[in-house]
Amino acid sequence: MVLARRDLIARGLTAATAFGLSRSAEATPAPGTGPGQATTSRGAGAMELALLADAPSTPTGLAISRSGRVFVMMPRFNAKVPITVGEVAPDGSVRPYPSEAANRPDPKNPQASLLHVPNGVFDRDDTLWLLDAGLPEGKGPPVPGGAKLVQIDLAENRMRRVVPLESGITPSSSLNDLRVDIGDGRAFAYITDQGQGEEGAILAVDLNDGRVVRRLQGHASTKSQKNLVKFVEHRPVMLRPETGPEKPVQGGANGIALSPDGRRLYYAPLIGRRLYAVDTASLLDPNASDAEVAAGVEDLGEKGMTGGLTTDAMDRVYLTLQEQNAVARRHPDGRIEVIASDERLIWADTFWITPDRWLYVTAAQVNRRPEYNGGADLQRPPYAILRVRIDADPAG
Repeated sequence: MVLARRDLIARGLTAATAFGLSRSAEATPAPGTGPGQATTSRGAGAMELALLADAPSTPTGLAISRSGRVFVMMPRFNAKVPITVGEVAPDGSVRPYPSEAANRPDPKNPQASLLHVPNGVFDRDDTLWLLDAGLPEGKGPPVPGGAKLVQIDLAENRMRRVVPLESGITPSSSLNDLRVDIGDGRAFAYITDQGQGEEGAILAVDLNDGRVVRRLQGHASTKSQKNLVKFVEHRPVMLRPETGPEKPVQGGANGIALSPDGRRLYYAPLIGRRLYAVDTASLLDPNASDAEVAAGVEDLGEKGMTGGLTTDAMDRVYLTLQEQNAVARRHPDGRIEVIASDERLIWADTFWITPDRWLYVTAAQVNRRPEYNGGADLQRPPYAILRVRIDADPAG
């Protein structure tokens, strides 16, 4: 795979401390440490700068094809965002994808244009799927017919299929993340609805017939957790308007990840420190009641304040530790280790794992957006896409 690299990489990497997440990050005395001398924490590994994306807006989403084509998704936080999906060139420039016309929001023809795309993924056949939340101004009720999944033909750079999500959303929906499971007779999609308040939900989609089921709305696992504040770059992330009082950020079901066999969905609220899991069969079962689905939710415990999640072939769940500018992974036995950190990883958001075992992650700088800084835009393009090699489990 060919990705552009910048040799401007080495700017003193500082490993962030993992605050009590695992034994691998516990404070360990340095050799020869004596009375009156400071001890240091065991450092996480360094990250490599893979690409600088000169995106016109906040690139939260990331997807990389097997041939090395890199795509970023830029949610329309407001109507001023010029494009919502772009392809990153080797020099870091970002062009509208699949076209400029497709990125032009048209509420009168909502299924033919991309309104607000927070994320996209490739399936096992290397087909790109985009999640459109249908919010051309970033908030308010989704445009009727605008919430959808869009299948993209990479060879022809065009929309191939649209799967409407209208039956699974509410007036306060804000669809956020996507996983697609296609292969061995399966054709399903799972979507988190972060919501525009404290409540979220999960959508399960049968891609064969387009059936959409909304699950776990009102459940504690999909809600924004109360009395929690996320700290990024040593500062609490709060909604800070140009006038008026600041308000706490809310966000329900956000990051999701799928087990390698497709049987288990991992997820977490944006504002929440716990990781949850549920069997996908119960999400998809039309005969399962909401109570039965809720009864199968498993609380997997503390995982830190995260954004995006992903899994590898060994069912290890990767975590974007946004408060520590770091990346961690949770092993199936519950053990969490911090594997890398980098001071450039500002608001770690979306992961992508390539076949050659590189883990890529976007530094989206969401906390620097105007709505969190009294109207001042503190984002500093180009945006870093960092990576770290993931090895086999040494304990295995």
